[in-house]
Parts: sequence; C-alpha cells; structure tokens
Amino acid sequence: MTAQTSRAPLQASSPLLRENVGSIAVLTLDSPKTRNALSEAMIAALHEAIVSIREEKSVRAVVIAAQGPAYSSGHDLKELTARRSDADKGRAYFSHMMKSCSEMMQAIVRLPKPVVAAVQGVATAAGCQLVATCDLAVASEQATFGTPGIDIGLFCSTPMVALSRNVPRKHAMHMLLTGEHVSAQRAYELGLVNSVVPAGTERDAAIDLAKKIALKSAYTLKVGKEAFYRQAEMSLADAYTYAAQVMAENMMARDAQEGIGAFIEKRDPKWEDR
Repeated sequence: MTAQTSRAPLQASSPLLRENVGSIAVLTLDSPKTRNALSEAMIAALHEAIVSIREEKSVRAVVIAAQGPAYSSGHDLKELTARRSDADKGRAYFSHMMKSCSEMMQAIVRLPKPVVAAVQGVATAAGCQLVATCDLAVASEQATFGTPGIDIGLFCSTPMVALSRNVPRKHAMHMLLTGEHVSAQRAYELGLVNSVVPAGTERDAAIDLAKKIALKSAYTLKVGKEAFYRQAEMSLADAYTYAAQVMAENMMARDAQEGIGAFIEKRDPKWEDR
C-alpha cells in the first residue's frame, strides 16, 4: 500500500471512506455486505464528499475505489422494495432516489477536478453508471461490467445515460437489452475503461494516473474538463465556436503564458493555478 493517511469514514455511520494520498482524495465505497450498493446513504455520502472536495484547493484529483469483491451492484433493491408499503406504493421515494443518484453523478461530471474509478470487481447497473460517469477508469482484469436490469423487469434507464456516452450505441444497446456482463478487456475495447491491470493493483494504478494528471495546472484542468462535457452535447459548428472561445480565453490565463514560455525555454513550468 502506498504511503498515505489511515482510511476513515466521513461520519461514524458513513458507508464511504475518505483518505488523502498526497494531493489525491481517495473515496472508497465501504459496504461489502451490500456489494457496495448505491443506497440512499451511499449516494448522499458520495455527493457530500464530491461537493466538499470541490472547495479543497489541496486536492487536485479524485479516485473512487471500493472494498470487497464488488465495485458496486447498483441501487439497493431491498431498500427500494421496502417502500412499496408506502401509501403511494413507493412512487415518491423511487423518484427521490433516482433524482438523488442522477444529481450525484452530475456532481462528479461538474467537479472541476479529474475523477478516476478504480474498479476491482463487478460493476452493475448504477455501479456501471458510476464507472461510466467518472472521467477515467482503471479496471482489474477480474472486473466485469453490466446493466442487467432487463432481467428483473427494470430497464437500466439512468445507467443508460452515462453508458451511452461512453460506449458505441449498438454495444450500449446490447448490454442494456441482454443484461449480459462484459469482461474488463471487452470494456477496454469498448471504451468504458482506460486500462486493465493485474488484480490487486487497480487502486494504486488509479492513484498513479491521478497523480500524473495532478501535476498539470489545476486551472487548465478545470477549463478543459468543463469544455469537454459541454461541447459533447453541441452540434459540430456550435462545438467549434464554443471551443474557440474557451481556448482564446485560456490563452489569456497566467498558467498558459507560463506553460508556453517554459516550453519555448525548455524548462519545467511553475503553475499558479490561474
């Protein structure tokens, strides 16, 4: 294990652990007994952590890892089913949970710092969605991915949003319509993960990747991540217009001036993150 502070829950009863490895915040899903299901508590803890990290200048990148054999099995079906006894048969609670999960996923996308998933095991349904939502993903060779909601009469509609933005449409539809799992190697081939590493090394590999990115200008990373996701939803012409504006504004930044100067002068840049 790399040098780091000891892992600790965000709160006494939190299913999420938080530790810092240098400038990297490592968030670890810590509910192996539920296969790290995205319960109401887990979603809230993840969302709270992401919001907190946004304001922490000392944190330059984030890794989301997990304990146990599963990365995340998706929503806690027992928790959801228990609300069918509500007066409205659970409708309001189901809507609340899907909205809460969607807002947490969007908080990851909107975080002005790169987020890397370290996937050690199975990632299904909303667990697969979490991997797809992260900016980058490193997977153990033993990891598998799937959206098997179709097998229980519940189409993975919200996981579909992130999955279809990572994987070519026909392959995304195949996963969604069949519920079949794909191996880590196949996930790499489809573009769902960035690399596949020997089992047990995925966490350190994800931290190393995050550290490599954290050496860049935090201001430039913020500008680039926001621009990447915004332009992806635009037409080609609008994307170029927007990106040209972003790049021109980026050129005015102190770090761009420093970085270009350092390149010309053949020296290492000194970032001020502005």
